[in-house]
Amino acid sequence: MRMDIETKIELVKRQPTQEVVSEEKLKEIFENYKHPKAYDGFEISGMVHLGTGLCTALKIKDFIKAGIKPTILLADYHSWINEKLGGDLEKIRKVGTGYFKHAFISLGLGEDEVNYILASDIYDNDYWADVLKVAKETTIKRMLRCVTIMGRKETEVTKAAAMVYPAMQVADVFKLEVQLAFSGMDQRKAYMLALENAKKRKYDFVSVHGRLLAGLQGVQRMSPTEEEVIDAKMSKSKPSSAIFIHDSEDEIKSKIKKAYCPEKTVDGNPIIEYAEYLVLREKPLKIERPEKFGGDVEFEKAEELKKVYSEGKLHPMDLKNAVAKELIEMLKPSRDYFAKHKEYLKQLKVSDITR
Repeated sequence: MRMDIETKIELVKRQPTQEVVSEEKLKEIFENYKHPKAYDGFEISGMVHLGTGLCTALKIKDFIKAGIKPTILLADYHSWINEKLGGDLEKIRKVGTGYFKHAFISLGLGEDEVNYILASDIYDNDYWADVLKVAKETTIKRMLRCVTIMGRKETEVTKAAAMVYPAMQVADVFKLEVQLAFSGMDQRKAYMLALENAKKRKYDFVSVHGRLLAGLQGVQRMSPTEEEVIDAKMSKSKPSSAIFIHDSEDEIKSKIKKAYCPEKTVDGNPIIEYAEYLVLREKPLKIERPEKFGGDVEFEKAEELKKVYSEGKLHPMDLKNAVAKELIEMLKPSRDYFAKHKEYLKQLKVSDITR
C-alpha cells in the first residue's frame, strides 16, 4: 500500500527529531521525489553511544519507512582536522570503515539499505572548489561561530584548518546531492549556513535536527543555556556520561543505577529522556514493582509518565530499573554482533575511547 505524504512527514518528525527546517519544504520534496536522498555525517572517534548510535539508527529506520534513501558519511578528513584518534588519518580511516561502520550495521542499518561512504573517497577537485566557494562567501566571524559544530568553543580553536571545517560540511550536502540532511541540534549552525548557500544555488534540501540525548549526569540547572545543554549531552569524551551500544547488561544496569534521576523532577532528567525518546517511541514502558508500592503499571505516552513521576507516584529506582531493562533489550543486537566480531572492538585502544 502506497504511503501518503503526510505519513512520510510524520515519520521524519518522529522522536528523536526536534526540528525540521522546513516542514513546508519537506512536503515539496516528497511531492517531487519518490525516493529522496538523505545523509548523516559522523566524525570517526571513540566508542559509539546511545546518542550517536541508537538515536541515529531509530531515525534512519524512520527515513527508510518513508521511502528515503539514506547515506552515512564516514567523515575521515573532518575527524583528522578535529584531532580525533590522535590525528592519525590512517587509523581514522581503518576505524571508520571497520568499527564505526559496523556499529551502525549492528543496530540494523545493513549495507542493503544504507549507503556507507568514506568521505575522502568522493572528495574530488569539484568538491574542494566548492569548499573554497563556500568559504569565499562566508565572513570570518560567521565561520568562527560555526566551529562550535566541532564540539569546541570559539575560544578553543587554535588551528586554521578549523575554519575550513564548516565549509566542508556545507559542501558535503551538495556533493552528495541530498534532499535531507540529518544531524544533532549541535550541528544546526552549519546547516543554516548550508541552507543559505542552497538558496543562492536554487538547490532544495531540508535540514532535520535530532535531539541531543542527555548524558547520565543530566542537566542540573533550571533554564540551561544552549551551551550548557550541549555540554551535558551524552559524550564519548565523558565515559561516565555515556551508555555504549555494546555495553554488557551489568554495565548498563550499573550506569543507570548511578544516573542523575531526582525524585519528582522531569526537566533535565536523563532517565525520563531515555524513556520518552527511545523506549516509548517503540513500545509501552512497563514498571514492575511489588503491590505494596503500587503494583505494576504501564505507560504508553511520555506525558502520562511525566505527570505520574512529577507527582512523586513513581520512585526513581523503579523508573531506572524499567528503563535499564528496555535499553538492555534494545541494545542486544549490538552486543551480540560485537561478541561475534571482536576484531572491530580491537581496533580501538583504551586511550581511544574518549577521543
